[in-house]
Amino acid sequence: MRFPPVRSAAVLAVLLVWAATLCAPIAAQESPSGWTRKALVTSRHAMVVAAHPAAVDAGIATLARGGNAVDAAIAVQLVLNVVEPQSSGIGGGAFMLFHDGRSGRLTVYDGRETAPAAATPDRFLDAAGRPLAFTDALVGGRSVGVPGLVRMLELAHRKHGRLAWSRLFEPAIAIADKGFRVSARLRASIADESTMPQERARRYFFNADGAPLAEGQWLRNPALAETFRQLAARGGDAFYEGEIARDIVETVTGSPVNPGDMTEADLAGYRARAREPVCGRYRGLTVCSVPLPSAGALTLLQILGMLETFDLAALGANSLMSAHLFSEAGRLAYADRDRYLADPDFVKPPPGLLDPAYLHERAANIRTDRTLGRAEPGLPSRTARGQDAAFGNGVAPELVSTSHFSIVDRWGNAVAMTSTIENAFGSRLMTRSGFLLNNELTDFSFVPVDDAGRAVANRVEPGKRPRSAMSPTIAYDSRGRVAIVVGSPGGPAIINYVAKTLIGIVDWRLDAQAAIDLPNIGSRNGPTELERGTTAELLQPKLDALGHRTRVVEQTSGVHAIVRTAHGWSGGADPRREGVARGY
Repeated sequence: MRFPPVRSAAVLAVLLVWAATLCAPIAAQESPSGWTRKALVTSRHAMVVAAHPAAVDAGIATLARGGNAVDAAIAVQLVLNVVEPQSSGIGGGAFMLFHDGRSGRLTVYDGRETAPAAATPDRFLDAAGRPLAFTDALVGGRSVGVPGLVRMLELAHRKHGRLAWSRLFEPAIAIADKGFRVSARLRASIADESTMPQERARRYFFNADGAPLAEGQWLRNPALAETFRQLAARGGDAFYEGEIARDIVETVTGSPVNPGDMTEADLAGYRARAREPVCGRYRGLTVCSVPLPSAGALTLLQILGMLETFDLAALGANSLMSAHLFSEAGRLAYADRDRYLADPDFVKPPPGLLDPAYLHERAANIRTDRTLGRAEPGLPSRTARGQDAAFGNGVAPELVSTSHFSIVDRWGNAVAMTSTIENAFGSRLMTRSGFLLNNELTDFSFVPVDDAGRAVANRVEPGKRPRSAMSPTIAYDSRGRVAIVVGSPGGPAIINYVAKTLIGIVDWRLDAQAAIDLPNIGSRNGPTELERGTTAELLQPKLDALGHRTRVVEQTSGVHAIVRTAHGWSGGADPRREGVARGY
């Protein structure tokens, strides 16, 4: 997809003001207790922002060796699999958004997991036809989808990579072989884990006395190092056929709880997809993200499209009305998401969801004196009228894990990539090959039909990809240049985290780090969620007075953003996690 320059004088004037103020000093944002305050990082030629310093180092080293953004993304992801195993890895899936600096083309690579051929819509119902409790559904083989990450990385590398595939595994192999020190975040994740029935996984993450690994403890994974050597030598076929594929199937079907039904044929038949991005306009920028089966782009662009009718710049970053409007737009967008969006190979979304007239109509529902409460889905087209009657809202818990990284290289290429094994530690099943398997199938609706007897669009079906909220995003300026590369982990709240950061940069003229640091606030068409330990808590009584049902909760985003400046790039890493930004 190519982007022509914007020639409107008014738009150009807005962009010139935005660019001139992008790097201007701003008032320091208050950091909640427990955060490590991070400084904005600048670079001339290239930058990597990811969830662990070792992964960032691998990405920078790959760029320095002559690799491009896709090469660096592969190296980063493989190291994250070693040092942040609870969040992502080859046992899961991902979406990559790639901007080709030479052609100007933007491509989505879809490595989302798929349901096994034996999966049926009642997969997460008990004997009485009631939806299972989330923990009862996620642990074990029943929740494991066919992993897509390796095929996706292979496809992107075949199209765009500069360095040999095998060289990209070297940093991860070295760390898995030699070991690394357990980070504070990994230690905390292990300490919080109480549902790990598989002995192999327990042996890896807990000491012999049953105590969780301690921060700073040395941890090696020689089995994963050997798996990486096989993938480096033979490519994706080493994963989807033969010994590793048999290991995956045996781990799923032999789970001590909830054994699954994945087969070697399911693995052999997996295909990654190249897709077209979904793009929209916001304050003169072209904002692009990933299409279905991720709801990221459609929901993100709906939120931005509705908020464009309000003067957020005048309202300010920490105001009651900004928080109210942001939450209300979220209610409306998530209502459409829950009703209409699913794997497009199974359910086509109604046209018109991003039509400006429809978004203006939806925004007109937002009042400044009180909340909407729970929003109903809209009717953007005649097709939607039929789907509104045909489809009901599902039940999908979609809890938090995942990892995101943003990369730009010296040739003008850019990658925004979000990857996941779904919940922290996924299905809690570790293969003999040294990696955790996802619980991605719990992103499907647990109920296949609603109380009115309407089918749920995001119900389980064989070969289907569960709906996602992953929102790797690239925004373009008036000259068609990459202006912002951003994304976040965080389950269904990902969309709100990315929207907040974009609004911080564009409307409130914050630098990347300050925009990321803003308190997380928003609604997913339920309670208005306010981030614990931040100034957002001060808004609770005022939002309650507008009728909001508020909840103060942990909102551990992991936003990683890169922004174009007059002198190169600036980058920010979320202080709520261990990520860093580095460049040259």
